[in-house]
Amino acid sequence: MSTQQRSGVGQPRGRLKRIGAWLDQPKVLAWLMLGPAVLYVIAFVGFPFLLAIALSMSDATIGDPSLDTFVGLDNFKAVIQTDAFKLALRNSLIVTAGTLGLVLVLATLASELLVHAFRGKRLFQMIFILPWALPVSLTAIVWMWFLDSTFSPVDWVLVKLNLLGPGGVWGPFKHMYFLGNEWLGLASVIVTDTWRMLPLATIIVLAARMSIPEERFEQARVDGAGVFRILFRITLPALKPMLIVAILFTGLLVIGEMSLVQLLTRGGPGHSTQVLPYWAYLKGIQGGSLAQGAAITLFLFPFLLVASVLALRAAYRSQEA
Repeated sequence: MSTQQRSGVGQPRGRLKRIGAWLDQPKVLAWLMLGPAVLYVIAFVGFPFLLAIALSMSDATIGDPSLDTFVGLDNFKAVIQTDAFKLALRNSLIVTAGTLGLVLVLATLASELLVHAFRGKRLFQMIFILPWALPVSLTAIVWMWFLDSTFSPVDWVLVKLNLLGPGGVWGPFKHMYFLGNEWLGLASVIVTDTWRMLPLATIIVLAARMSIPEERFEQARVDGAGVFRILFRITLPALKPMLIVAILFTGLLVIGEMSLVQLLTRGGPGHSTQVLPYWAYLKGIQGGSLAQGAAITLFLFPFLLVASVLALRAAYRSQEA
């Protein structure tokens, strides 16, 4: 074989080796792995976010979606002054706080149960994860039947317990009208959100619970520590970083959720169970004011950003300690 032929064969191999060595560098490999996620965030989060900012500072409508006219913060001022916005903001905070409280308590209890072995554990785990896997529409259908003003099994149980109905402790009525009352409607949304978010929070907390060495619990029992002392002195301090992460994920998902309110109560009666995401949809899409809808959507962003940064810093510090 001639020298030129041998060099021709060697050059592609040498190039492949150089390319392989370049790809093996940690920084290059890291960017290659992160690339798809970065592109996804830019395309589906970054661009819509910038578009929402531009819309909120214009007079865009469904009929004229152009961004030619700049109005500054006028849309934010107009939205904040309405009673419907104030009510939606109040309800969003109530639903988020109520859901977070229930999810944290139940996720901690569920993780304590799932960390131990028991008969039927795999079946229980499969059933437990179903609420997170089900579509939101199916979840709403299930709970609409469960809380129906006529066929609710909850009302039937309360009547049988003599809490409702003739001579009942809570009054002569046979039905609670869960979805037709302001506070019962909000409570129904909180319970439904808790049912959906609990599996995700439990998985996060359970991962942290399984990382705690069992020797710590055995030593505490030998020293005479009871259940509550072990919980508050060992379990909860060790779970703190993951509890903060669970709070962050659950809070962001709940405060941005509009589907359940739309399907369960439609914001009613009146606007009594309205939440910010659904009000932004009604104002921006059905009402035609894209600018004010975008302003409502962006209202909580600065507060959520600050809360997220503080939560992550607290989780990082508690993990270091």
